[in-house]
Amino acid sequence: MKIELYIAQLLYRYQCVTVPGFGAFLTEIQSAQLLENSHSFFPPKKMISFNTHIKNNDGLLANHIAQAEKTSYDYAVSAIEYEVLNWKKTLQENRSFTIKNIGVLNLTAENNILFTPNEQTNYLAQSFGLTSFVSPAVKREVELPKPEIVFEKSTAVTAVIEEEKPIFNFIPETRERSPYLKYAAVFVIGLAIAGSIGYPMYQNQIASETVLVETAVQKQVQHKIQEATFFIQTPIPAVTLSLKSEKEVEAKMPYHIMAGAFRSEANAQKRYNQLIAKGYKARVLGINKNGLYPVLYGSYATFAEAEKEKDSITETDNPEAWILIQSL
Repeated sequence: MKIELYIAQLLYRYQCVTVPGFGAFLTEIQSAQLLENSHSFFPPKKMISFNTHIKNNDGLLANHIAQAEKTSYDYAVSAIEYEVLNWKKTLQENRSFTIKNIGVLNLTAENNILFTPNEQTNYLAQSFGLTSFVSPAVKREVELPKPEIVFEKSTAVTAVIEEEKPIFNFIPETRERSPYLKYAAVFVIGLAIAGSIGYPMYQNQIASETVLVETAVQKQVQHKIQEATFFIQTPIPAVTLSLKSEKEVEAKMPYHIMAGAFRSEANAQKRYNQLIAKGYKARVLGINKNGLYPVLYGSYATFAEAEKEKDSITETDNPEAWILIQSL
């Protein structure tokens, strides 16, 4: 199971997403930015960091996986443990590991994890649809100073120029005013006054009638409630809770080492007898959906126990043995 997708989904909704046994991815909101040198604009975003000291299981990731995959919480925890084991193994071998859409983990010479976030993905839901862009520089016009005109005085000749100003005679025009305009103006003013007085009176009348209707309806409702009698024809049955005992919880072993799957029940029984003779706590499961009879070396309570036993079996008995994680 790839848990990177579920981690990315939770980063949109939560500030901290812990991967049990590995570390925690933390988010911090960064405001919008403007780079004046390059005229670039960047929307608000969530900056992702990684903390290796936060490893305790808070249940957030496991519950989310269990709901998404429609499986049990214990199975989700087991899947996370298995994936974390692969992550650590890849880091030790390649010194680098990439988590899709989240970032890159690098292992330093001191065996410390250095995290580089993925800048292409923005986990801030409020910035959905916003991208960075570059705006061209605004060219501004520079206003040049007006040249000054300097007149030189001549000592020999002084010229005086007088401008002749034209003379305009305005003759006012008299117009006869129509007497009908006076009556029209008086009529318009009268309508405005009547409207300003009549409209509030109309609103008050509507409000009064509304209150009367609401009061009558409320009285009828109260009367119906007082006369009503309620009967419960089918009472709700009592809720009974059953708690699993400590022995049942301890006996749950979801990790199984597979010895093989046989189409013939006789062959499966033969393989089972061989494993019992070698001292294994073998089991033969019922026929599965593929029409095969699975045979198990044994079942274990933790993944670490199953992994240790599988390594011993692959070296001594069956190199193709593998671990099945399933609640039987």
